Amino acid sequence: MKKTFQILAAVFVLLAGIAKAQKPASYEASTFVTGIDTLPYRILFPEKFNASKKYPLLIVLHGSGERGNDNQAQLVHGGDLFLKDSVRKDFPAIVVFPQCPKDGFWSNVIFKTDSLGKRYFDFPEGGEPTKSMSTLIGLVGKLRDKPFVDEDRVYVGGLSMGGMGTLDILKREPKWFAAGFVICGGDNPANVKKYRKIPLWFFHGAKDDVVAPEYSKVIVDELKKRKADVQYTIYPNDNHNSWDSAFAEPGFLPWLFSNKK
Repeated sequence: MKKTFQILAAVFVLLAGIAKAQKPASYEASTFVTGIDTLPYRILFPEKFNASKKYPLLIVLHGSGERGNDNQAQLVHGGDLFLKDSVRKDFPAIVVFPQCPKDGFWSNVIFKTDSLGKRYFDFPEGGEPTKSMSTLIGLVGKLRDKPFVDEDRVYVGGLSMGGMGTLDILKREPKWFAAGFVICGGDNPANVKKYRKIPLWFFHGAKDDVVAPEYSKVIVDELKKRKADVQYTIYPNDNHNSWDSAFAEPGFLPWLFSNKK
């Protein structure tokens, strides 16, 4: 009986070890606080994370539909991509998904709607950052200072509101980033001069009736005029959800993580 118990105990320990080893990767929940402002975020560390090593840092900005304070909704688009075993193996990086408050906005864009209900965006040249952007800058600054973050390989990208936010943070802190991606976003062409030296990849759906593809094209055209390192992919049959196609691009992650300051 005693021997049987010992065998069962050994099996239990073995199974527990296997279960622990097979625990699926997940994003850890955290919150950045500065003054009276808070910014929830999720962070994913590489497999076999070693704090004595340095890793790339990627900031992913969500769209307006994922705003809130549940610290979960921001993972809806793109979150699963970085959990894939192949991605974690080929691109070991620290991936962060901040969450913008429900009434906040990443960039200081002004919305306008005509009599037919069509939405327009007025992107200012420069201007003060929104409260959400100021807090985001604080978070990114804190993360960049971590000894395990490679400051030469910090990236930012986002979709829709997050695409606009990507260009907003790039114009404010251009020296921080090695590359970025913008999915169905936009900006004022006058701001291009501030981030023209940063490699960028733009994506947009040709049928986008939420953020018209012209908002990406005008920035891409201005970057090309300045001989910038820019790519532009437009999906003929995509509407606003061009992020699905962008995240499925086989060359997307290899391109992103190949950039270094």
